[in-house]
Amino acid sequence: MSSENPAKPNVTLDLTGSTCPGPILGAKRVVDTLEPGQVLMLISDCPGTESDLFSWAKVTHCAILKTEKLTQGATAYYIQKGKSRQPGANATLDIRGVACPGPIVEAKKLLNGMGVGETLRLLSNCPGISGDIVGWTRATGLELVATVETAPGDYEFYIKKRH
Repeated sequence: MSSENPAKPNVTLDLTGSTCPGPILGAKRVVDTLEPGQVLMLISDCPGTESDLFSWAKVTHCAILKTEKLTQGATAYYIQKGKSRQPGANATLDIRGVACPGPIVEAKKLLNGMGVGETLRLLSNCPGISGDIVGWTRATGLELVATVETAPGDYEFYIKKRH
């Protein structure tokens, strides 16, 4: 899912006030009715939803595209039905644990050695990385093909070298 066009939900399910396992059960019921590739935005304030949801997504071949903190302790989870469709990558840079601007500096070095049209898969958990990647790719003419949150705060970015 492109970060330049954030996940737009096909369905929104607000389960604030519901305790676990209610949010996961509700999400499953709705996801079962979606077509592959469609997105559910689940809103929950139950503290157990986050870990349950990421575990559930792995076994159901759904992708958590992003999470978004809302007011009064609720979180919106953007869940895409079906196996996530990340593009292929010509190289992977796992730079989790490195603070910004480190991930971008290292990604730039690697992309400089890649050919036009090749894609880098960048793994990062730097807290500010999402906004930084969007700004950096726009400023440099790179293409941010997809962004997927694979675990709370862990991201995969697919960056294509255009020229």
